Amino acid sequence: MNQWPDTRILDLLGIELPIIQGPMAGATNSSMVIAACNAGGLGSMPAAMLSTDQLREELKTIRQHTQRPINVNFFCHQPPAPDEQRARDWKNLLQPYYKELGADFDAPTPVSNRAPFDNAACEVVEEFRPEVVSFHFGLPEKSLLERVKATGAKVLSSATTVEEAVWLEQHGCDAIIAMGFEAGGHRGMFLSDDLSSQVGTFALVPQVVDAVKVPVIAAGGIADARGVAAAFILGASAVQVGTAYLFTPEAKVSPSHHKALRTAKESETAVTNVFTGRPARGILNRVMRELGPMSAKAPAFPLAGGALMPLRAKDEADFSNLWAGQAFTLGVDLTSAALTRQLAEEGLARLLRRS
Repeated sequence: MNQWPDTRILDLLGIELPIIQGPMAGATNSSMVIAACNAGGLGSMPAAMLSTDQLREELKTIRQHTQRPINVNFFCHQPPAPDEQRARDWKNLLQPYYKELGADFDAPTPVSNRAPFDNAACEVVEEFRPEVVSFHFGLPEKSLLERVKATGAKVLSSATTVEEAVWLEQHGCDAIIAMGFEAGGHRGMFLSDDLSSQVGTFALVPQVVDAVKVPVIAAGGIADARGVAAAFILGASAVQVGTAYLFTPEAKVSPSHHKALRTAKESETAVTNVFTGRPARGILNRVMRELGPMSAKAPAFPLAGGALMPLRAKDEADFSNLWAGQAFTLGVDLTSAALTRQLAEEGLARLLRRS
């Protein structure tokens, strides 16, 4: 008999444990997803930085190694209109770094991209029929969303405010990911770009729970059993955990990112737009401190990163994004499977001690 106080997500998604491994573009690959799924949680494959062919290969591998439900995550932003003047101004701002590091300022600026959900991505969903499809930055257009739902997939998306949660429920989400301000990576905000509207996880979750009828998944600052138990006490039906999985051997993180996760102080994260043009939380480094962390000159998402690429190639630690949530110092070196089980087992034990 299941002992979790709320089993709606377990029943909805067909999983054993209410632990969702967060989709972290660039850091998550098929091995992490497989491990989380086979441990009883929901593994999540991020698609934003993959071509459709790359996504197909990852999904083929996942389907070969697990029969459990899987989640595929997509961004659904609108690509920005070209703004050559803003791009020039941004690169000119970075010129002193080019000179210092010996990077070729006059070479063509590389293209930094994140692929939004489109017809080609939808065809991959129709081909592989993942049990869960989640979105970041709202939802795709109605015709694409209807095609996703026609495959039988349950649809999730991130809300950073109560207003966004209500909007997502009204537009067809089966469950809402309540993403608190503590979360690492890109903010899921889509009804406003005002950072002052952003709310902490444990203030946001109960308000979203009260505002919607669908199950709520808590995300942001949850890295151990205490966070899992607290989320359930506040009304969540599951948790989504991202940063803690960056400590697993399955995570694809750079040496600089690996070191920063294990050596930075607990206060050394900030929300920044200098790496992509959209607010995202990461560990502070030189370029964040000297240019921002929020810069009005950064080109619109996802274009800001292109001019940083030559600098990153010269100095990865100071010019790369080091995404992490505010609870990153709670991370422990476990496998993805062991972390999934530990979060669930110890989280449930804490809840049962309170009952």
